[in-house]
This record gives sequence, structure tokens and C-alpha cells, in this order.
Amino acid sequence: MNDTIDNCVDNYKGVWDSRIGFGTRPALLVVDFLNAYVTFGAPLYAPGVVEAVAAAPRLLEAARNAYLPVVHTTIRYQPEGFLDGGLWVKKAPVMKAMVEGNPLAEFCQGVAPAAGELVIVKQYASAFFGTSLASTLVALGVDTLVIAGCSTSGCIRATAVDGVQYGFRVAVVRECVGDRHQAPHEANLFDIDSKYGDVVSLDETLEYIGSLGRDCEAR
Repeated sequence: MNDTIDNCVDNYKGVWDSRIGFGTRPALLVVDFLNAYVTFGAPLYAPGVVEAVAAAPRLLEAARNAYLPVVHTTIRYQPEGFLDGGLWVKKAPVMKAMVEGNPLAEFCQGVAPAAGELVIVKQYASAFFGTSLASTLVALGVDTLVIAGCSTSGCIRATAVDGVQYGFRVAVVRECVGDRHQAPHEANLFDIDSKYGDVVSLDETLEYIGSLGRDCEAR
């Protein structure tokens, strides 16, 4: 896998390796950090998400301390027929776990929404599809979308693609996203970083968030 990525890096160099960079008005988007992805033995269990959930509290703390908008997404379907899941649920019937009352559909401990933080309910991969997310971010004056959550090859990628198409600077925090297997995780991070946004380290992101307060003090 590493050899394949290295070959891609050479092939993409100078063509798909531009950087967007952070803007001045960020929001943190935490995508689907739900128990189904971190409960060993559950069909959706993903070891990479366990690692991402462990890293994410530092990011959440920094965003909250800087008074950034923090938005969480969750998935919910109507259990009677799952009509709101459409073909997505037919393609991935494992998603039928995402119904009210199922413990697997609840937020993971340590990364759950704090009081006053917006929770957006979605039925499909992208946090933008069929939701008010874009309108909310525009109304808040947000120009940069910092993304954490899962899974890298599914909802993170779909959200990153839609994010740049809606005109936001997209920054995916490497340590705070995860998948069920390292190969699709790395391949999708590579693709996001090449075409749709910037894949950034947690330390880089924390430094950026910290600089926002320093910039305000300087002014």
C-alpha cells in the first residue's frame, strides 16, 4: 500500500497537490462518532474509528475554548420500512442499526455534543445532503470547515467533496478520522488531500485554532 501511495505522489506532483490553507472563520464538524463504530463485535466496528475517537477530545476542547461553532452529525432512520434510507439502506442494510433507542446509534463517550452545540440528523453519507448544514455555515460566516469523524472512505470523503463544492475551505484532521481498514483510510485521505481539501495534522490544527485568539489579541 505504501509503495502504491508513493507512486501516486510522484504521479500527482505538480498537478493535484495544491494547498487551500485555513481561512479566518472556522467551524468544527464532527461526523457520526457513534457507538456502532467503536463497539467491538458490532457489524460497523472500525478499529480506526476507535483511534480517532481517542484523539478527538483535544480537538473539541480547543474548538470550544476558542468559541468556534461546533456541529455534530448523527444518523437516524424511521424503523417502519426505512423509507427515508432509500437505496442507501438497501445497498448497506447494516445502517438499519441507526434508529432511535438503539444504543449503537448513540454518541460515543468523550466526544458527545455539549450543551448548545448543533446536532444535524442525516440519512446519507454527506453531512450536506438533504440537511441545513450549508445554510447554517453561511449564516455563521464560516469559511473553513475542520472535519473529524467517520468513516474516512464514506461520510468523511462525501462531506469533504460537498464542502469544497459549497465553497468552504476543507481541512480533514488526520488523527481524528478513521475507517474499518487502513487501506481505504489512506487512499481516501490521499484523494481528499489531492483534490478536495487539505489533510492536516492534529498539532497543525490546534496551532491554527490557537492562533485565532492571538490574532484577535494583536488587533
